[in-house]
Amino acid sequence: MINFTKVHALGNDFLLVEDNREIQADQLPSLTRQLCERHTGIGADGLILIKVLDFDRGRVSFRIFNADGSEAEISGNGLRCASAFLFHYQKVPGKVINFETIVGEHLTELINRDNNHFEIRTDMGQPKFSSKDIPFDDGSEHDFIIDYPLSINRKIYNITCVSTGNPHCDIFVERFFPARIEWHQIGQEVEHHPFFPNRTNVEFIRVLNRNEIEVLFWERGVGETLASGTGACAAAVASILKGLTERKVRVWTNLGTLVVEWEKDKLFQTGPAELVFEGRSFI
Repeated sequence: MINFTKVHALGNDFLLVEDNREIQADQLPSLTRQLCERHTGIGADGLILIKVLDFDRGRVSFRIFNADGSEAEISGNGLRCASAFLFHYQKVPGKVINFETIVGEHLTELINRDNNHFEIRTDMGQPKFSSKDIPFDDGSEHDFIIDYPLSINRKIYNITCVSTGNPHCDIFVERFFPARIEWHQIGQEVEHHPFFPNRTNVEFIRVLNRNEIEVLFWERGVGETLASGTGACAAAVASILKGLTERKVRVWTNLGTLVVEWEKDKLFQTGPAELVFEGRSFI
């Protein structure tokens, strides 16, 4: 039996589980698939596993698994969801948490709280752009990948790629697609394109003005999600790189907004997270 808490950030939902000895490491992929299945499990975009390492210093280990059981490097929305859980249950002493992820440390800070709704600012670290860092492999080395002509099924998509701790491929559009199946198909094909050895997340971006963009998210190992923290960061950075926006960008998702700020060489993201319910799973 596993105790869990359901948390979401703008509809990007996660099952949060505290690390315990009952969960074996080799069971995590299959366990994640079972729990995240929306018809026969609890249902979520992913599973987050946390463990408080040092209460006094607010140090917490963080691992995240996509709905297909694959482990992701990091999740911006996931970090806020984990923070909301830790603040709600007072498992850390102050308003700052130092998360240890497989791609380094990330700090979150509590900005505001209203019952089970939290507003949290996250240090998302330094964006990376080289083909080696993303990774992206077309047989050549690239310092930046901006408006690269990616061929899929005899069509060319001009892509801009960014790593915000995990790989992202950004496609700019003047208007969104009339049918969901169309961008789903493109997202799936880009995710699995052979130039992305670790697969990739995909964002479809519509620039509204110099300070706002609207984004559709296709997440690696999940499919369509209502929001993505690292995806929102990548979309904002790609917009800034192309000179389309200022360095502070409001990112519109299906259920609300995130604010991304690119300050010198660091990214910061501010947005909501909300606890939904807690329970026990017999899986």
